[in-house]
Amino acid sequence: MERSVIALLHGPDQPGIVAKVAGWIHEHGGNVLHADQHLDRQENIFFQRVEWNPQLSRDLRSEADAFSSYANGELGMKVRIALSEHRPKIALMVSKADHCFHDLILRVRSGEWNAKISGVLSNHDDLRSASEAYGLNYLYLPVSEETKPETEERQLLWFKEQGVELVILARYMQVLSADFLDQMECPVINIHHSFLPSFAGAKPYHPAYQRGVKLIGATAHYVTEDLDEGPIIEQDVTRVSHRHGPRDLIEKGRDLEKLVLSRAVRRHLQNRVLDYGNKTVVFD
Repeated sequence: MERSVIALLHGPDQPGIVAKVAGWIHEHGGNVLHADQHLDRQENIFFQRVEWNPQLSRDLRSEADAFSSYANGELGMKVRIALSEHRPKIALMVSKADHCFHDLILRVRSGEWNAKISGVLSNHDDLRSASEAYGLNYLYLPVSEETKPETEERQLLWFKEQGVELVILARYMQVLSADFLDQMECPVINIHHSFLPSFAGAKPYHPAYQRGVKLIGATAHYVTEDLDEGPIIEQDVTRVSHRHGPRDLIEKGRDLEKLVLSRAVRRHLQNRVLDYGNKTVVFD
């Protein structure tokens, strides 16, 4: 794997940012591999993703720390740094549906993503045997109104012990509490089976059928305490007709959910997503 540093920057727009970033990399003996930027003209916020090879003699972490200090101090920009050699740990949260579960695991096992799955957490025991067949730890924690606070404490402790850096809700059919999200030390990505903001909440295919929609969709987003209202990372749609009942919509939606979630996770793992406010910038 090529040694590289990836920086995601954002902050108030100012003249010469691109030149200053490229100049710093050049002065320190680096070579820019990819660079992309965006300006939100309404908010006057500048965004950039830049990836570069440092000098062979330079330690990646030292290079990253030096650039962060420069971007924060000289440019007044917020910056998030990733190193190509880092293999982030992810955890899956599931209930009973297994289509996203299998798809995510196979993408990691095939080497498509540079990541490691630390384990699977579920409020049902249905996917234990499949998880163990993949060689994954499976933590079964039933959730009820009475046990939810205690269960979430155990989930948070497990995430911390495992050093989890990304949690994926692969059709986990429980609402995460505001207290849980406040204590989470990493991002959480959810797949919702509708084209948000339409048909938020549970069982969206049924009201979609009742409304006679001609398109159904899926949305992957970062989770916030507002149900199905977090910053959107990826969306897609597929056509349906009057001939499709609720079960048909569910079946057609499964393929869409897998694709949309995998695209969102890929872009997050490749450090291509910057969230700000309740929106995202997703670099190609």
